[in-house]
Amino acid sequence: MICRTLPGFQRVALLVASDIDALCACKILQALFHCDQIQYTLVPVKGWQDLGTAFLEHKEQFRYFVLINCGANVDLLEMLQPDDDSIFFICDTHRPIDVVNVYNDSQIKLLIKQDDDLGVPSYDDIFRDEDDEEGDDSGNESDEGSEPSGKRRRYDEGAVERRIDRQRAKREWEARRREILFDYEQYEYHGTSAAMMFFELALVMTKDTKDMLWWAVIGLTDQWVHDKITHMKYVTDIAIMQRHVSRHNHRNEDGENSLSIDCMRISFEYDLRLTLYQHWSLYESICNSCYTSCNFKLWTLNGQKKLQEFLADMGLPLKQVRQKFHSMDMSIKENLRDVIEESSNKYGMKDIRIQTFGVHFGFKNRFLASDMVHATAALLESTEKDESDSDNFIKALDSLSRSSLKQKCLVLAVQQTVASCICTNLILSQGPFLYCFLMEGTPDVKLFSKPMALTLLCKYLLKAFVHSTRNKRCKLLPLIMAAPKDVEKGTVIVVGIPPESETSDKKNFFGRAFEKAAESTSSRTLHDHFDTSIIELKTEDRSKFLDALITLLS
Repeated sequence: MICRTLPGFQRVALLVASDIDALCACKILQALFHCDQIQYTLVPVKGWQDLGTAFLEHKEQFRYFVLINCGANVDLLEMLQPDDDSIFFICDTHRPIDVVNVYNDSQIKLLIKQDDDLGVPSYDDIFRDEDDEEGDDSGNESDEGSEPSGKRRRYDEGAVERRIDRQRAKREWEARRREILFDYEQYEYHGTSAAMMFFELALVMTKDTKDMLWWAVIGLTDQWVHDKITHMKYVTDIAIMQRHVSRHNHRNEDGENSLSIDCMRISFEYDLRLTLYQHWSLYESICNSCYTSCNFKLWTLNGQKKLQEFLADMGLPLKQVRQKFHSMDMSIKENLRDVIEESSNKYGMKDIRIQTFGVHFGFKNRFLASDMVHATAALLESTEKDESDSDNFIKALDSLSRSSLKQKCLVLAVQQTVASCICTNLILSQGPFLYCFLMEGTPDVKLFSKPMALTLLCKYLLKAFVHSTRNKRCKLLPLIMAAPKDVEKGTVIVVGIPPESETSDKKNFFGRAFEKAAESTSSRTLHDHFDTSIIELKTEDRSKFLDALITLLS
């Protein structure tokens, strides 16, 4: 374990990726370090270049490096070229894990859940000792003076045949190795939440707290909100967290703290899939939530009409629905979830409610885990002029502690952009995939120059398109989306996501496809993001890059 491996006087470099799950894991680890009085330096890293720079800047002062949600899916030692005494502790949800990292246990320490199926090839299938390749024909000429020439020639012929057999076997082994590695590395996907992993580490050390539990819940919810894990994985992990929540609530039932005005209470909820509805009006939340917006097709007049019928069916006065949730009559709020669920079933929205968690701070603030994810994401990828990426990172990190939620800008921007793209037919079928490009000048386009925001938009847009199109073939296609990244440098950010499906395994093949397409066309690309399905591309290379992708995936 990290905290027990480190001598008390050792400082640690903490390299943390810019995503919500990594922030939550960081908060838990910071609390553990504080318990054990371990000094650390926190360095936010956005991509591989940041990671390399951070390591170069800190390798002289530090021997121990902790990497959160970065570093597992490349050969880290090959990339960083560290000294032999540098030790890397890696907790990264990105899969597949590079095979060298898996089999190097001297410098690389992976924090992985035992029951996570990594599917790593066996050592003998992908690594071969050099001694095995040498063979035993090195002494062929040692006795040449004592043997008649005829015998020596026959002996040499046998050696040549053995050498040919060995070379053939080696070629077959290498071809098989390439095939095994291709199958293993072909798809990108995500494993158990890093925040959950660190919470379970805290639990083993008997240092888990309610704050840590809440951060672990947010980390898991981030994976669900950003569609990184399957529904089955989410439900399984929610059940694990529910047991921890019950244990903590039972532990504090008889304590005086349960009556404290500032008491923190986490509760399991079977709540509505409506974004920020408790911090907004119910009407705005329904209009701006992916689930309801897509099911009603709110970008159409017919969809707007359906929404009005839905509100009428619930029997809620429009005045109540359009005002802030906390100002609604208590009599309406008490059974609101049941009323909405009953009407939703009539309109085909049978899973309007989902298993999640809420938190109460005293008697005033109540937040759902998904609300925290949306609010923190908006802070993390803020486009305010005077703030750097590091400033945004620290603000987002601080917001995970008890605070109010005021960040609705990203949710609104996503909804409006989806409606605009669908209504103006910006989504084009390119054969093996769908494609959408946000032009410079599109409202809120600056927000979508950030990877997390563009990925969220991409997933929401594909869901909306699947609900709106009548073309059955197009419903089964993946989506590639591009948006301006840096107008001065002439670059765009490109994201690829797998087809939309309830039974999808969430495995993404675009990382490998992007690499091959860039290589075959000599397109100027930057593969710097920890998610390989997100790249930067020169604007003028966009056409040939897409043509290569069409050829590759057809």
